[in-house]
Amino acid sequence: MTSSDAVIDAVIAALRSGHDALAATVSSFGDDDLARPSGSSEWDVSEVLSHLGSGAEIGRATLAAALAGAPAPGRDFMTSVWDRWNAMTRRGRADGFLRSNLALTELYESLDAGTRANLRVELGFLPEPLDVAALGRMRLSELTLHAWDVHVAFDEHATLAADAVPHLLEGAPGLIGWAGKPERLDGERAAVLVTTTEPATAFTLRLDERITIDSDLPDKPDGTLLLPAEAWLRLVAGRLAPRHTPEGVATTGAADLGLLRRVFPGY
Repeated sequence: MTSSDAVIDAVIAALRSGHDALAATVSSFGDDDLARPSGSSEWDVSEVLSHLGSGAEIGRATLAAALAGAPAPGRDFMTSVWDRWNAMTRRGRADGFLRSNLALTELYESLDAGTRANLRVELGFLPEPLDVAALGRMRLSELTLHAWDVHVAFDEHATLAADAVPHLLEGAPGLIGWAGKPERLDGERAAVLVTTTEPATAFTLRLDERITIDSDLPDKPDGTLLLPAEAWLRLVAGRLAPRHTPEGVATTGAADLGLLRRVFPGY
């Protein structure tokens, strides 16, 4: 097995463990639980599950099309899926999530080694098709962050699934430019040395006309930020409000958490 094969297998394994953990929680919910405000400010818990469930349905159709050598589902299909899920009751969204996300997970698991290594999936909104590792990582990011939105409704100290974090870090450089809002810097510019734990990494966050990260570590950064890797991922995703910030996060200089929360408002 090559290192690339191992990565694909690990991403799919994390999709399974993420599904199982969230499904176990959702299966215990009563109607009042589904109506609770979630970690996503505009949605209740059932609406988060609707987003995950509809996304799983679309994701499965997209992956199945690639396996069949057919075009990716178009916008009309996606709109019809969203409209159907939006019209469901809260209980219907929860039950639908359990079925839809399991079906997507099982489809990933059914891919043989050759397909995992060689399949390319056209999404329609990206300049080129994705391999299975990148596609799975994209879904894992969505599942992990929105699972947190559900869990934090009941535990303000909830964290991201540990087995997903290394894979989400791998995809973070491509996300930063999209998630960051440089116009909210109000003209400030800085190079921030970010050090994470669990896993241990170090990189430079560059706050400029474009928000980027890279591995070129500055000798004299404008600020430093030390935090768990899962907290870094939540910060970039707009999910590190003060009440959800773990103890031990340390900043110096330009690495002001208030500024960083403005620059990364969430999605």
